[in-house]
Amino acid sequence: MTPDTLKVRTPDIVVQLENVSLRRDRQTLLQDVDWTVTRGQHWAVLGRNGAGKTLLLKILAGYLWPSRGEVRILDERFGGVDLRELRQDIGWVSSALTEKVPGADTALEVVVSGAYATFGLYELPPEDLVSRARRIMGDMGLAGLTGRRFADLSAGEKQRVLLARGRLPRPRLLILDEPCAGLDLAAGEKFLAQTDRLARDPKGPTTIMVTHRVSEIVPAVTHALLLHGGRILAAGPIRDVLTDDLLGRTLEIPLRVTRSGDRWRAEPV
Repeated sequence: MTPDTLKVRTPDIVVQLENVSLRRDRQTLLQDVDWTVTRGQHWAVLGRNGAGKTLLLKILAGYLWPSRGEVRILDERFGGVDLRELRQDIGWVSSALTEKVPGADTALEVVVSGAYATFGLYELPPEDLVSRARRIMGDMGLAGLTGRRFADLSAGEKQRVLLARGRLPRPRLLILDEPCAGLDLAAGEKFLAQTDRLARDPKGPTTIMVTHRVSEIVPAVTHALLLHGGRILAAGPIRDVLTDDLLGRTLEIPLRVTRSGDRWRAEPV
């Protein structure tokens, strides 16, 4: 595939990376990444800590520019689009984001700020936007949190508020970066249930979820990408990728991968 190919309008392609590499301080952190995500797919990205998962997501969200390669997100090519505008079509949820949210803001204000891709509100939002934020929070069982300070919420409540924030601008791409990190079992399951419900919505966004636990992969996920040492080890339909051999090589430990009902499990052997 040539750079000219990437200029063709392909509205069904959500993510298209060609020969993407990232170098820092003479170290190669991502190398020769080729990856295509199309509408109707939902992906899990797995790998050990340091494999390059979060760096890959930051490139998708327009917060990092690759050292080499072509990137097209939501049919917009890096270098030919204002990334600030592109980010308004991308939802981002990560436990690391909680540190960026002003603790004095109410949960409702945090959700509303998603429309501006900012942390903190710097202008008076229109009433229809506030009403939409309230509807989303009600739909997610968060109506009782609207007036509470973000700093006073539990870790699980904060993550669910951030998910509501990510939904507000009706994103076409939703990126979840280890969103269950630090959550207890009950809070994590509530978050995953809402993520699965959103992914199953025909009008919902394409979802890309980074995790290093296969048990967190929700049933709606259709595909998986395995990263090892900054390279793609495998990518494709989830049943073809989550095998004992491939996942064991990714996580550098012998594993037995099983599926019970709608959920995946991986146990050392």
